[in-house]
Amino acid sequence: MGVPGSAGVYARISSDVTGEGLGVKRQLEDCRKLAADRGWVVAEEYVDNDISAFSGKTRPAYERMLADIQDGHRDGVIVYNLDRLTRQPIELEQFSQVCERAGVKQMATVTTDINLGNDDGLFTARILAAVAAKESARKSARQKRKARQDAEAGKPGGGNTRPFGYNDDKITVRKSEAKIIRTIMARFLAGESLRSIAIWLNEKHAPTVTGLEWKTTTLKGMLTSGRIAGLRTHHGEVVADAIWPGIITPLERQQVLAMFESKKVSGRRAPRRYLLSGLLRCGRCGNKLYTAARVKTRRYICITGPDHGGCGKLTIVAAPVEQWITEAILLRLDTPAMTTAITGRVALDDHQGALFTSLQEDQVQLKELASLWAQKVITSTEWATARTSIQGRIHTAERQLAHLTGNSALEGFVGKGRELRARWEALNLERQTVIVGAVLDYATIRPGTPGSRSLDPRRIALTWRR
Repeated sequence: MGVPGSAGVYARISSDVTGEGLGVKRQLEDCRKLAADRGWVVAEEYVDNDISAFSGKTRPAYERMLADIQDGHRDGVIVYNLDRLTRQPIELEQFSQVCERAGVKQMATVTTDINLGNDDGLFTARILAAVAAKESARKSARQKRKARQDAEAGKPGGGNTRPFGYNDDKITVRKSEAKIIRTIMARFLAGESLRSIAIWLNEKHAPTVTGLEWKTTTLKGMLTSGRIAGLRTHHGEVVADAIWPGIITPLERQQVLAMFESKKVSGRRAPRRYLLSGLLRCGRCGNKLYTAARVKTRRYICITGPDHGGCGKLTIVAAPVEQWITEAILLRLDTPAMTTAITGRVALDDHQGALFTSLQEDQVQLKELASLWAQKVITSTEWATARTSIQGRIHTAERQLAHLTGNSALEGFVGKGRELRARWEALNLERQTVIVGAVLDYATIRPGTPGSRSLDPRRIALTWRR
């Protein structure tokens, strides 16, 4: 065999836990030494770090080396071991075909040499690739079984990035971030959109764990995860109580999931421009007032027609009525009546807790039912009949939870209307809206005096939430 004047060194490691590339570094050192001992000239080193050769994922450096071989830029290949090059027999065949067409026959490894230019060498390579594939399959099965066992024991999952709200050990709660999570959850349950919350977080300079800006997808993943509720999930299913403490309660997580389902049904909305959308009623016909704009003036109007059904005889300019009602709400927050109303809503929260307990019991019973069927204790007919009944109760409980709201919107505001007034303008419109909706049920707008250019407060009749 001749001495390759333009050899390529390929190194790969499937899992780099520390992120330091030490495994790849050791491979490269051994391959360089082998090249020097044989007098081979290394033209380029191709490195795929933290990428499996068994998973089927694209390996950029490997693909680039194949292209260089095919274009005639390489006449030899060095790897630490054949399983670093490939763990899939079909990929070995593709590699050998590329080498054959390019006239590349010399391939050296630290453990053994393989001549892809003859039948014996190719046969050896095929055996080694088959053995590597079998070992990878066994390793994958072991890892999956271990991951399932860890999950069922409530232990943290793998990955190098710590979860938001917890320290690097993935168990100890990070108090500063836990406070942010509770605020996010409260604002979401109060009706604020993920987009609005993400904007608030980014403006507050509260970065994610990776230092990137918050996105709605990031928020949704965190809020729906079992982790922040002290639950261990595996492939999206809650399998155990976690060994770490929850930042929110399982009930609060269920409320979050129900809220997402509710939003899924209602669909998307255009960005809000009016503070009192859906909260005003016509004093003439009782119909809901709709938003509209004339040139630069925002208005609430009663609209006629089959899609609206109003009388079409009432209009009010938006800005003055929004300012007046906002002031009334801020005053309401400091009254004994508001405290009484909130006390009544605590009973609603108790009802939520009872619903959630019932839901959990039914979910456990559903799993027990499946286990009885698997053990052939009950027939398929018995299983199907019982499952229908249990699932019916589960769907009813989930639907009821989706329609119940707690005190999240007003958390920290009751009795502090004066403080809230000082920072009201700094709140975004969605945040203002959920606070208004938590205090006000609706407002009736009575007919005004023709020709009047100012708002008459007597036109507004407020109906408070209880």
